[in-house]
Amino acid sequence: MADTNGKPKVGIFSFACCEGCQLAVLECENQLLDLLGAVEIVNFREAMDKIGDDYRIAFVEGSITTTEHIEELKEIREQADILVALGACAWPGGLNIMKNFQNLTEVRKYVYGDKWEVHDSIPTRPISAVVPVDFYLRGCPIDRDEFVELVRSLLLGKTPNIPTYPMCVDCKLNENECRFHLGEICLGPVTRAGCNAICPTFGTKCEGCRGLVNDPQVNAQRDVLEEHGLTVEDILRESRLFNGWEFGGGEDLGYKGVDVTVIQAGGE
Repeated sequence: MADTNGKPKVGIFSFACCEGCQLAVLECENQLLDLLGAVEIVNFREAMDKIGDDYRIAFVEGSITTTEHIEELKEIREQADILVALGACAWPGGLNIMKNFQNLTEVRKYVYGDKWEVHDSIPTRPISAVVPVDFYLRGCPIDRDEFVELVRSLLLGKTPNIPTYPMCVDCKLNENECRFHLGEICLGPVTRAGCNAICPTFGTKCEGCRGLVNDPQVNAQRDVLEEHGLTVEDILRESRLFNGWEFGGGEDLGYKGVDVTVIQAGGE
């Protein structure tokens, strides 16, 4: 994985996104300087003009929205020994998945006008729908400390310590008042923690940008909805902002996400 200087080569790439996660990497400041002493970055559009194609670790931001994206991503995966999904657009598809719930021809006409037919556009998907992904850095944007933790772990050959429990745990540790009690629809019960519940801590609901926890407790979410007089349609409307791939936006691609009828019927 290392070059002759002993440093692993790293490439940071982007597809359909705002590149805010790459900016979060640059904001690591002093920690970034330490990392630069341990790795050699050969591709990073937000930070450098140099472009290299001999990287061994690839960080990929953004969702896949064109056939050209698919081919480019496959080339990155073929080159990289380790591929990391960087942020909510890379997984679970982020805001871009919203277009999958609309007529794609009409979306192309709205965006590109009378030139819509010449622009390549396909149903949006997360990068894991195209190639295998080794690690995930979640959020919109990613958490800087989590990025540093993952890079250090990779360099040491360790598994990074990334939380798998729901956001509600962090809220309780921060002694936050539950957003449901304040009349808001919060996705904390089924959203993966790791950002220290930054949104509820600073006065707003969790919108699920870190994606679902593994095996989300849909019964618990249903109970919370019933307690506060909400319906499954209410939670779906909120969930599709970042997690549309999980909640129906990937159906045309043969993907089966969370079975929302389980939430509505009560599950087992």
